[in-house]
Amino acid sequence: MTKILQDDRSATIDAQFKALSDGTRRALLEHLVREGEQSVHALTAISGVSQPMVSRHLAKLKRAELVTVRRAGRETFYAARAKGLAPVVQWMAVYGALWSQRFTALEGIEA
Repeated sequence: MTKILQDDRSATIDAQFKALSDGTRRALLEHLVREGEQSVHALTAISGVSQPMVSRHLAKLKRAELVTVRRAGRETFYAARAKGLAPVVQWMAVYGALWSQRFTALEGIEA
């Protein structure tokens, strides 16, 4: 039996999948990708949820290394990390290729 080791990379991927599992967090991240750095106040205005809830969502995105934070006076600004999704994209590429091969093999069996 193969033992699966939990390393920093897999912990990051786990955190990212958990962070992206929520529609509000995905919407906030998509907005930051499209519009660039935004204040919590601005993100609250477009989110449809309360400021404390926006802050909680942003904290989860930060822990997942998907956003960066900058303080300026009393304001907190968030920006999407350009390479933040790289671990998930790499993971998906590996398993995407594996499943593609399996689907191709299944098509051969049905013929």
